[in-house]
Amino acid sequence: MNIPTNPTGLMHAFLLDGKGGGRFLHWDKVQQWTPENGRIWLHFDYTDPFAIDWIQNHSGLETLVTEALLTEETRPRTVSIGDGLLMAFRGVNKNPGSDPEDMVSLRIWADNERIVTTRKRTLISVNDLLEQLQKGNGPIDSADFIVSLADRLVWRMSDTVDMFEDRIGELEDSALSDDRSSLRYDLSNLRRQTITLRRYLSPQREAFSRLMVEKVSWLNESSQIRMREVSDRLIRHIEDIDAVRERAAVTHEELLSRMSEQLNQRMYVLSIVAAIFLPLGFFTGLLGINVGGIPGAENPQAFLIFVLILIALVAMQLALFKWKKWL
Repeated sequence: MNIPTNPTGLMHAFLLDGKGGGRFLHWDKVQQWTPENGRIWLHFDYTDPFAIDWIQNHSGLETLVTEALLTEETRPRTVSIGDGLLMAFRGVNKNPGSDPEDMVSLRIWADNERIVTTRKRTLISVNDLLEQLQKGNGPIDSADFIVSLADRLVWRMSDTVDMFEDRIGELEDSALSDDRSSLRYDLSNLRRQTITLRRYLSPQREAFSRLMVEKVSWLNESSQIRMREVSDRLIRHIEDIDAVRERAAVTHEELLSRMSEQLNQRMYVLSIVAAIFLPLGFFTGLLGINVGGIPGAENPQAFLIFVLILIALVAMQLALFKWKKWL
């Protein structure tokens, strides 16, 4: 991807040709740009001082828009301002060494002439869209750009949702096996990931739905229909995530039930042993006291007789437990 050398805060400036392609622009050409030259896409790192200065002082955008493009904390939303749209979307974090639920936010301002996007971390969906434009099969206008970007964001979620489904399947199989040493931690970690991802996707669904009803001149009915399809796929992903979370909760309950059952079985065995040895301990303790008058103290056969009595007592106990169906 051959991107011209620009100020550090500008990731790229791309001039759309209206046919699915376009070309990169150097910053000096960006400064000379006018709407007659075609639609332009400016992508900034909002933490860079250059980007902050240009967006605040030279972009010509309203204060509300500039603050939204530069804010650190945001949630998915869509707001119409004049004949433009202010949006904030989130995408799954596909950067190496990152957790997928640690989603990357993208702030967007779009009107019929210009698209301005800002981010802090790299978002793979933006790179996908840029590659499509370089190949000549990218968006042709602002409406197509927004729909294509939303489509790439949802498409990139598919692998993560599939991974969650595969993972819960493996954990369900592990719950039926004897090796459950780390299963509780794995289930808790999976539930945490799905809950976090679900928390971000719910407002994004609302942002997509808002796009389908906003009245701006450049967002035509065809784009709104395509946006509805993208929103439907996002809803299916949310439903799949909810199903994974519920399966994880059921598996966790099953794991706790099995662990409780094992504990009860062990306690049952210990209780039976204690019940058998309780009377034996009583009699041996009673006859073991060191005082005069112990029966059989002078009889050489007394120990054997006492052992036989204890064996008979154990047999009577076992017969009683069997009759009570405790064994």
